[in-house]
Amino acid sequence: MLPDILNQVGPLPAMHPHDFDKIRPGRIYVAKPDFHMLVEDSHIRMTKGPKENRTRPAINPLFRTAAQAYGKRVIGVILTGLLDDGVAGLAEVKRGGGVTVVQNPETALFPDMPASALEHVTVDHVTELKDLGPLLSALTGTDASKEDHVSAEETEPKTRTLTKMTCPECHGPIWVEHQGRIIEYRCRVGHAYSPLNFAQDTQAMLERSVWTAIIALEDAAEIAEEIGENGSAQQAGTHRGHAGELRSLLQRMLANQESTQ
Repeated sequence: MLPDILNQVGPLPAMHPHDFDKIRPGRIYVAKPDFHMLVEDSHIRMTKGPKENRTRPAINPLFRTAAQAYGKRVIGVILTGLLDDGVAGLAEVKRGGGVTVVQNPETALFPDMPASALEHVTVDHVTELKDLGPLLSALTGTDASKEDHVSAEETEPKTRTLTKMTCPECHGPIWVEHQGRIIEYRCRVGHAYSPLNFAQDTQAMLERSVWTAIIALEDAAEIAEEIGENGSAQQAGTHRGHAGELRSLLQRMLANQESTQ
């Protein structure tokens, strides 16, 4: 519904683009649900690529491909939001010579994303929400080709190391990628995570796995009682006891997690 909302509050037409649509000036392109929106050779690509930070569409693929396609002509903006989405993509914009803009986290409804961007990326402008429009108007009126500076991000080497961890999405092997202050976790399929998202999704995977084990033990107890052979009652009791222990363990784990947030 976002294009419809934007069309009611501003003069620029907003739309969901189609794959291979040519990028035209004076338009707002909004990614379709469950599609990554990428930039390639003055066209928009809509893809079903692997999720990044558990989402599709995701910020980082858009920022990354825009930086590759347009370099210094890109302005990357991070607004209010949870965790650290968009940080790696904003760093790519900076490496390409583009301009980075972040909402002031002190006045953001959810400060995590802008605060993470400020911590990990050399940000050009920190602004209040009410000042963002005038700032973008001023920036788009400058000739980016005249800017001649090299940011620290542009010279940072990138390393990639295989870990013993597995992807929470597909359980494939995970590589950790370091480039300056940016850390990403990526599997061979292409699922990618920032540190905070990786920790949160791994925690969710752990909870799902324990619940699966509890269900399997309770099912085994039910089957043992249904068969009713010698020793079945004892076996069922053992399964139910283990399931109860896992339930207690999981409840303590979740309570401890909530208390530390």
